[in-house]
Amino acid sequence: MPKTYSQIYFHYVFTPKYRNAWILPAFEEKLHKYIAGIIDNLGQTLIQINGMSDHIHILVRLKPNMSSSVFIQKVKANSSKWINEQQFLPEKFNWQTGGAVFSVDYRKVDVVKRYISNQKVHHSKKKNGFKKEFVKFLDSYDVDYEIDDIEQFFI
Repeated sequence: MPKTYSQIYFHYVFTPKYRNAWILPAFEEKLHKYIAGIIDNLGQTLIQINGMSDHIHILVRLKPNMSSSVFIQKVKANSSKWINEQQFLPEKFNWQTGGAVFSVDYRKVDVVKRYISNQKVHHSKKKNGFKKEFVKFLDSYDVDYEIDDIEQFFI
């Protein structure tokens, strides 16, 4: 049977519901490892994962047998279920509906990987916060958006 060759990279950015800062330092590393396990179980390749208390970045290489939307749905559903089972938080955890996904040129994978790995440093230097970072991503990838939709995302 012929083999399929591909290099399909995606950069996902998503947040806890209502953009609450619920990714606490006490379990952040465990969450990243758990998500890495989900990705591995899906047969996909994690390149980098990191974030802040109010958002997360994932850079992955997907095989063509899995759509981008199915992938992130499975990651979000399984990781939120796990967070709730572990009782890390006093109330129920959910990921925000929506988020962003960007295709990444294979020549830029190292740049995006470095950006994601340096999230803590990057955000400690910025006063603009995640909203401005998110809009900057949308602009840099030429993604069409309505500013009202962005405002809704940040409610």
